Amino acid sequence: MFSLKDKVALVSGGAKGIGKGIVRTLRQAGAKVIIADIDDTTGAASARELGADFMHLDVTKADECQKVITDAVATYGRLDILCSNTGIFPQATLKDMTEADWDMMNNVNLKGMFFLIQAALAVMEKQKYGRVIITSSITGPITGYPGWSHYGATKAGQLGFMRSAALEYARFGININAVMPGNILTEGLKAQGEDYLNQMKASIPTHTLGDPEDIGYAVCFLASDEAKFVTGQTIIVDGGQILPESPDALL
Repeated sequence: MFSLKDKVALVSGGAKGIGKGIVRTLRQAGAKVIIADIDDTTGAASARELGADFMHLDVTKADECQKVITDAVATYGRLDILCSNTGIFPQATLKDMTEADWDMMNNVNLKGMFFLIQAALAVMEKQKYGRVIITSSITGPITGYPGWSHYGATKAGQLGFMRSAALEYARFGININAVMPGNILTEGLKAQGEDYLNQMKASIPTHTLGDPEDIGYAVCFLASDEAKFVTGQTIIVDGGQILPESPDALL
């Protein structure tokens, strides 16, 4: 079950962090994987390490999104799985947030997702088959955190996009779903500092942080043929972080 043998997948933002964990698990499941990332050096190194291909991609540019999809199909003949994973999360309080801060977050996290998925759906519609998985977050749709109101807005926006897109494309054999990570131990999370990491561990029932591969395993299910009856849905992968009503509920 859940074999992705001979499936072709493209993972945006796959050079490191959660994206790299997704690439690793897709490869373990047998998929042919293309890493599409703006970081050429890290992306190419990750591709060599994991047995994937690498293509340069700036998701904020519609023509680059179209080109990477076109090139993927030219190389492999089809595109079965798109993992729209590229995302940024610089902090800014509302008091200090600028229009440029807001626009940058939305351009990468929301508009970039739209550009890439729109290009992929055109291919998948012709195939009458496709799996699109968006990396959203618990932050925004469910929880909040000071300094990330613009980030939370984009992550909630991704889910609103997903639900309507899923309705439009269900009749073509295309499923569009999302994973919602909690605190996953990536380079970006480590950069928040040890105090933040310890604070997050204390707020999670498992008292651990997730691994990037934990998100990848959820993605593999949503990318599989067995998930054919699942669309417009989310899977939360957070170690139970959103469950406690109060800190007293944590054992």
